[in-house]
Amino acid sequence: MSHPILSEFDIVFAGGGTTACVVAGRLAAYDPSLRILILEAGQHTLNKPIHVQPSQALLHLAPTSTTVTFNIGNPSPHLNGRAPIIPSGRCVGGGSCVNFMAYTRAPASDYDDWGVDGWESPKLIPLMKKLEKYEAQPDCTTHGYDGPIKVSSSGCKMGISNEFIQVGTTYHKRQYAEDTDDLETCNTYSPCLKYIDGSTGRRSDAAHHYIYNQAHNPNLHVWDGKRVKRIVFEDKRAVGVEFTSDPVSCPDGNQSSSIVRASKLVVVSAGAFGSPTILERSGIGAEAILKRCGIEQLVNLPGVGENYRDHYLVLVPYLATDDVVTPSRGDSILQRSLAQNSLDSKIKWRPDDEELKAMSPAFQLRWKEFLQDRPDKPVALFTLFAQYLPPPSRPLLNILAPRSSMTACYYTLYPVSVGSVHINVTEDGKERMDFNTGILDDPSDIVPLNFGYKKTREIFRRMASYRGEVAAGHPDFPEGSAAACKETSGPVELDAPDIVYTAEDDEVIDRFLRDIVQTLSHSLGTCAMKPEADHGVVDARLNVYGVSNLKVADLSISPLNVGGNTYSTALLIGERAAMIIAEDLGINCI
Repeated sequence: MSHPILSEFDIVFAGGGTTACVVAGRLAAYDPSLRILILEAGQHTLNKPIHVQPSQALLHLAPTSTTVTFNIGNPSPHLNGRAPIIPSGRCVGGGSCVNFMAYTRAPASDYDDWGVDGWESPKLIPLMKKLEKYEAQPDCTTHGYDGPIKVSSSGCKMGISNEFIQVGTTYHKRQYAEDTDDLETCNTYSPCLKYIDGSTGRRSDAAHHYIYNQAHNPNLHVWDGKRVKRIVFEDKRAVGVEFTSDPVSCPDGNQSSSIVRASKLVVVSAGAFGSPTILERSGIGAEAILKRCGIEQLVNLPGVGENYRDHYLVLVPYLATDDVVTPSRGDSILQRSLAQNSLDSKIKWRPDDEELKAMSPAFQLRWKEFLQDRPDKPVALFTLFAQYLPPPSRPLLNILAPRSSMTACYYTLYPVSVGSVHINVTEDGKERMDFNTGILDDPSDIVPLNFGYKKTREIFRRMASYRGEVAAGHPDFPEGSAAACKETSGPVELDAPDIVYTAEDDEVIDRFLRDIVQTLSHSLGTCAMKPEADHGVVDARLNVYGVSNLKVADLSISPLNVGGNTYSTALLIGERAAMIIAEDLGINCI
């Protein structure tokens, strides 16, 4: 069947998310004569308030949102039969235009752990500095000051975050530092900086700072509303991309397929969900997966779609004093501020000896094998969200927020469990995603979540603004339990004894966690940069094994998890990918 060929470019990007924008933008700046095309299923984000105003971030998670894709996982017995839903960015700029803008960087050792030539931390740190403009403090050796992506406090700090830090440095007995994103500091309370321009209050995203700022370049093109179907090959050389109008972005668009050719390179950059499924639709993947979908195999790469990883998030709401200042209540100046994401303080937490003893033995092996002798690696990140933020898996809680409230947010950074993302077809022949999230498949993964509930509860109940628990958002403890949730008139004393949980209470907590745990949409790993014999999909220079002229560049290449929010890693992969491609093409990228 023939398809109309619309045009030819030098480089075509299949996907227009964070990393694609970085790579395409850098290459266009290095050589403005390069004819570059980005195909993105979602819509443009240029100067749209929902994308540039930080205070509107929550709107992207509304059930009717079209700026994200709600990827539905398979029901899991480890989640009490629940089918988890994992959002991913669906717009030009991808996750950078819809995330919560929290600035946390992984320890440098995470990249060394990848064991990939050219991706060691000494080679990557200059790129980390190149991409950012750090507005918080001067003269920090691991931060950059001239890059396109702004990092700041947003100039709009809430007092409730100081309470979190004050309790953390007294009751929780941890130190305080201004910067815990120096690529090594851990187990220390600190401010939570943001990907927000401190001067304008706007979100600092990849679309605006790598692509839209080059509108003067006639050779840099972005076609939005285009769903990539597959990569077009001649023999085993990628020569183009087949696409159609996206039915969500363009419901009235022509659904017939078109092909655009790429004379130099095709780059798949559709994220942890999109990139492996594009490869599989193109005949690259495991034989059994392709066969069940009626796709002729071009290359046998069983690692495609495997190795799915994420961070596991728990949200627990608490009542607060009526006069507490949050973005949704209190001070009128703060209420008017659009430059706020409700996250101002955090700790990258590691258990001390006493805490470790209080945790289930199921976690001890993981601790000893991976974390014990690596003091730069946190087990989880604890933070305070200065608004009511119930878990999406409990929709009834979303109907009406209680009076003034705040939310404990914590998420684990190196879960053992691994999932997969593949294509499948339904009985009526329609394509669907076969998505196994893997959440809590490994029994060690629930242990730090259980402890995180207990520890963050102790921190919150000592904060001056604390007035009890939003009981419907907590475990349903049995009658008479010392852990029963209730409204109170004030916090407990700093030296008050911790709540004592019974074995029955722990079972209730575990059931609660399996009901409400979700991921942080930090999805990665499904086109892993590993040796082909180790189920790798791309090599150190991002080339897909078994074919030519085809690379993958996005978070899907990450072979292991990273101990921080993944926006920073997506940007970093983009900078490194741009350098690799420029070198391949003989372009000066200094």
